[in-house]
Amino acid sequence: MRLIYCCSALLVLILLPTTCQSGNILVIPTEGSHWINMDILLQALHSRGHNLTIIRSSQNWYIKDSTYYSTYTVPIEIGFDKEFISRIISEIIDFQRGALPLTSSFHLAVGMLGTLTEAHRGLGEYLSGMLDDKKFMRMLNDTKFDLVLTDPCWGGGIILAKYLNLPLVYNVRWLIPEEAHLAIAPSPISYIPVMGSGLTDKMSFLQRVKNVIFYVVSQTQKHLVAKKVYQKICDKYLGPNNDFYQLMIDAEIWLMRADFVFEFPRPTMPNVVYMGGFHMEHGVIIMSLGTFVSELPADMANEIAAAFAELPQKVIWRYKGSRPDTLGNNTLLVDWMPQNDLLGHPKVKLFVRSANNTDG
Repeated sequence: MRLIYCCSALLVLILLPTTCQSGNILVIPTEGSHWINMDILLQALHSRGHNLTIIRSSQNWYIKDSTYYSTYTVPIEIGFDKEFISRIISEIIDFQRGALPLTSSFHLAVGMLGTLTEAHRGLGEYLSGMLDDKKFMRMLNDTKFDLVLTDPCWGGGIILAKYLNLPLVYNVRWLIPEEAHLAIAPSPISYIPVMGSGLTDKMSFLQRVKNVIFYVVSQTQKHLVAKKVYQKICDKYLGPNNDFYQLMIDAEIWLMRADFVFEFPRPTMPNVVYMGGFHMEHGVIIMSLGTFVSELPADMANEIAAAFAELPQKVIWRYKGSRPDTLGNNTLLVDWMPQNDLLGHPKVKLFVRSANNTDG
């Protein structure tokens, strides 16, 4: 009799349909170029059966209606426009390239503190408008979301997740003005270059001084923005015992838009998942002609570059010659590459090499 019961139970398990758990995810995206990779991530989540709901401003630039997510359009503007963002980017580029004299760079760095604070203050007003809308917040609570997925380049999603008491997941590379690793992992700046410094992990004394300056600037920006904008919102809507910086680093999962192959050696954390290159839908092509063929005649290099430029794939080309005139935006020239590691990446679709390439 026991054998019959066991066989019956086994038969029931075999006949049960295969099931998987799908989540109800609230998405707080960042506009502009950050939306491009978030959109691709959402498509992948939708294909796996997850239900996605996006909160967007009525001052919407790129987040359009779609069949694979639903939207809540908040009738509040985010406080700045595309021209404002373009001005910030231009200032940051001038500062990081060192294109200005030292005194001008200092004044620009100080001026950027005010500009960044102004930008986040506009975003903070957008967030406050949502939190003040009791009907809207009640609707979010009643929907029973499982988690919040956000890009923490700005702090709205962080505070909203805490307000709704939901787990927090990041699609991340930047936390306000700093690179995300600096916030959650030990990052000795004696050998870890600050993003934008243009340095490597092998620094002279003067280069370390430069690295310290970049670090101080980024940390000053972070603390001023957090204190002047987001901590005030935390105190008003979450209570005075909620430190914004602590909320920011308490996310359960960090989906990092970087590939550790391309990072300098550095500590990391177990809840960081590296997904660099996930937005390259068509894959990547690797080209290396071996150790002994590091450059080509200009006409040949131009023909190869022009051919690559017409492809939908991204191209990583080991090449030490002069930059070809026909080089496309999809092609990256490098002096050296971790070839075996790259070839093991699932996004690599093709390896172009010479017949006598003995590099692996």
